[in-house]
Amino acid sequence: MNLKVSVESSEPTKKILPLILATAIFMQMLDSTILNTSLPAIARDLEESPLNMQNAIISYVLTLAVFMPVSGFISDKFGTRKVFIFSLVLFSAGSLFCSLSQNLTQLVISRMIQGVGGSLMTPVGKLALIKTFPKNELLRAMNFAIVPALIGPVLGPLVGGYMVDYLSWHWIFLINIPIGLSGILLSVRYMPDYKSRIIDFDLKGFLIFAAASLLLSISLELFGNTVHITPVLVVLLSGFLMLYFYYRHASKDNNPIFPLNLFEVRTFRVGILGNLATRLGISSIPLLLPMMIQIAYGESAVTSGWIVAPMAITAMFGKSAVIRILNRYGYRITLMVNTFVIGLLICSMAIPAANTSIYWYIPIIAVLGFFNSIQFTSMNTISIADLRQYHTSSGNSLVSVNQQLAIGFGVAFGLIVLKIFQGDTKLIHDEIHNAFRYTFLVVGSLTILSGLIFRRLHFKDGDNMRSHE
Repeated sequence: MNLKVSVESSEPTKKILPLILATAIFMQMLDSTILNTSLPAIARDLEESPLNMQNAIISYVLTLAVFMPVSGFISDKFGTRKVFIFSLVLFSAGSLFCSLSQNLTQLVISRMIQGVGGSLMTPVGKLALIKTFPKNELLRAMNFAIVPALIGPVLGPLVGGYMVDYLSWHWIFLINIPIGLSGILLSVRYMPDYKSRIIDFDLKGFLIFAAASLLLSISLELFGNTVHITPVLVVLLSGFLMLYFYYRHASKDNNPIFPLNLFEVRTFRVGILGNLATRLGISSIPLLLPMMIQIAYGESAVTSGWIVAPMAITAMFGKSAVIRILNRYGYRITLMVNTFVIGLLICSMAIPAANTSIYWYIPIIAVLGFFNSIQFTSMNTISIADLRQYHTSSGNSLVSVNQQLAIGFGVAFGLIVLKIFQGDTKLIHDEIHNAFRYTFLVVGSLTILSGLIFRRLHFKDGDNMRSHE
């Protein structure tokens, strides 16, 4: 039984709250992607091998995987305002410690501090948004807040490239601090403080699910960085085994951290599965395309960043169009058609030959940004469309964990397919560009097929989320 505390859902709160969540998402997405461009420069400065620098990324991802499942309980127990402000303080402090790091060990510890903050920041901010807005206003609010998730991965490599070239790698972390401070100041005044009466905390369930998330995240990192497949499969299967143990536990426990009856809600079930499947293709593109431009075409990191940049601009147009599209066609048709179009666009990246100008990719990536924006807003809102009030916290936390793992699976899947084609020299005729082309065809085709998941939606599903203006 939920107990709402503190601020009313006043008009100023409703105007500022999506901006507060957008600030948190932007900071997290920018930080996650900006580091990739800067790792070689950080390695040189810290006198480390560039290969060891992967620990700076892995430590952050694993911390997210462990603590994200508990975000719903912590916010219910201590209040969304306190927890959200605490998460911003922690993330900003971690960013400062990263910039001051003198060796790899200090950087890894600082990234783990960031990870704890990041694991609470977005899920708790989203929870406050869900509890503040009625269902028919939530789509518009979520739509505004989700844009940074589209811009961050595009802007990150570009900003990171320029900062490393013209300033120093320390600035890629310091850029978070003014953003974090503005989020804290806004949260003190406008963040609602929702709490719930907690019966008890499912510690056993949390430990089992956290172990599952941890093992799955480790297997994803290993997939992209090892040639020995057996230990990776052992870790992956161990992760799925822990999920089975969680299922056994949750079916017997009276108050599991993620109740199994969440999956009795059709829109939640389809949203979770659709997110996981469609992101296998979508999430690999921000990695594969810049890699291809740099490896196959021999262009610089900054050039590849500019090629991908139009995706951020067209995402803004998608944001303004998605509400009208959903109001007219509904979630079922929109998600099925939109997923099909995204898959076709990914496949079309395989058309240009090695001697074709790289600027051929700009219109494809621009159109892709538009449809990605529609996809993410639609999937994120349909997932929580029919959740009851007492399921909101746990359902929102599970959606966040699922998205994090889905992005990781997408990146790992793209790299695996690329490596398979790269190893088949007869098929690609010793031309690395062909390996990328075949990879785009595989992930694009998979994305098209994943659209069939949304057939499970009914035509009227999500009607309560649509604004009837």
